[in-house]
Amino acid sequence: MNRAVKIGIAGTSTALLVLGGIGTYNLLHGLTGGTAGNRTQDTGFDPSAASTTPPSGTEAVKLTRAFLDHWSGQNVGAAAAETDEPDAATLALRQYKEGLRLEKVTFDNVLPAGPSSVTPGATKVTFTVTARVAGGSWSYPSAVAVRKSDNGATAVHWNNSVLYPGLGDGQSLTAGTLPAGSVDAKVVADDGKTDLSGFDSLREIAATIRKNGKATGGRPGTGVAVVDADGAGVKTLKTFKKGSAPVIRTTIDARLQAAAEQAVKDPHLAGRPAGTVAVDWSDGHILAVAHTGADGDIAINGIKSPGSTMKIITSAALFDKAGLTPASAAPCTDSLTANSQTFHNDSGVKANPGSTLAQAFAVSCNTSFIKDGFHYLVHDGDASALHDEAVNVFGMGSWSIGGGVATTDPSIPVEAQGGDQAAQFIGQGRVSATPLFMASVAATVRAGGFRQPIIVPGQQQTSAPRTITPRTAGYLRSMMRATATGGTAAPRLAGLAGVGAKTGTAEEGDHTNGWLTAYDSHIAVAALVEGGTSGVDSAGYVVRRLLTTD
Repeated sequence: MNRAVKIGIAGTSTALLVLGGIGTYNLLHGLTGGTAGNRTQDTGFDPSAASTTPPSGTEAVKLTRAFLDHWSGQNVGAAAAETDEPDAATLALRQYKEGLRLEKVTFDNVLPAGPSSVTPGATKVTFTVTARVAGGSWSYPSAVAVRKSDNGATAVHWNNSVLYPGLGDGQSLTAGTLPAGSVDAKVVADDGKTDLSGFDSLREIAATIRKNGKATGGRPGTGVAVVDADGAGVKTLKTFKKGSAPVIRTTIDARLQAAAEQAVKDPHLAGRPAGTVAVDWSDGHILAVAHTGADGDIAINGIKSPGSTMKIITSAALFDKAGLTPASAAPCTDSLTANSQTFHNDSGVKANPGSTLAQAFAVSCNTSFIKDGFHYLVHDGDASALHDEAVNVFGMGSWSIGGGVATTDPSIPVEAQGGDQAAQFIGQGRVSATPLFMASVAATVRAGGFRQPIIVPGQQQTSAPRTITPRTAGYLRSMMRATATGGTAAPRLAGLAGVGAKTGTAEEGDHTNGWLTAYDSHIAVAALVEGGTSGVDSAGYVVRRLLTTD
């Protein structure tokens, strides 16, 4: 890598200042001749007595031509003497040459441009610079500000923009092989080439990963770049030979992500905010994240009551802690009172006093799960069993999916009180979750164990304290399969091979939110639709799109 020589004096710029004259001035090789003159002694310009009246356009152009003439004539000292900071200008002009490995420079179109809007009491003079540097030729417009002191003497006002417009303090220029950092890394899908910033839902995620991830590969191009004080690339100004950007690979499946982007905009949702996540249940790799709505990424941060999708964890707790089976009694009544709070079923759920747990799961009977949950899992006011099952078996907790991407943690309060002791079993009360977590719940069931979701390969994955038992996993798979083929999820998922699912409808304020989580032989998916009247008739369309794309 060719590193530019740094300009160490504050206020000195390291980009090529475009200097102009009526003719074309050539800077050949050196730029090392002469010494900086004392402008105050030689020509009388006094920086401490600068006039507030700008010099005329004729005066400003005359002085600028002299400055450019000296510079192009390789007399750095004489050029610097035409400025109001000759020492800084001398160092900058010499270091500029070395950083760019300058061979030749010409200046054209030197023209007055009226009073400077940046330097009070100065006249602006514009011109065009063409420089032959290491690797090629570079041309750009530039300008200087010319000041006048009370005694009538004029000088070029020296600052960073004399070398290149907008060059910052501590920055310099380099030419040749472009330095690392001058070209942004690409955050790509698992195919190694699809740029994630091309997906609407992943732009912020890609920007975060680009900032925090480790890029590999790539081939530097050649050109002109701004570098910082440590030689790291800041910005590419000119490319002579294009290279290839380094990449940060993620777990995203480009084809599935494209489907997810369309799924959350399904016409059946009527524009309602929606979020979905798909994961590979075998290893926890996040394959797709998509969302709509104005409140951010609800796929990974939309913390909402998950409704009846929570009955997956409730069932697991009943199997593990109470020894129940899918054939255990779970009477479905029209209503049920627990801790002085009365609960009802969703419309369309018929009472069935002889219902089993499997039947109650398939039709999503709330009263069945409240009755069994409150009876078997709440003891002497301790309602922590559901929380424990979620943490110990389903990995509920604080996750890092990698790349610095923030996610919102699910929550099942360990000390549920009052009506929440019953409401938690149907995913209401103070229970909250995201589509990311509910996709992981379905994945845990299908995989037979928790695999913490990640979006960057190699990211450390936390493990659950206890692996789901084969017995419990088998029971849940049978009930979720029945729900997909003949239960509440059947209108969207019946006929899809190997699919298990659970729907959910959660009350929130004056509306309901629709949920659905499911798996097939390859992926696990969850979707949330804010304002969805039911899980199957809102989130169901999103989930089906992903399962049929896989």
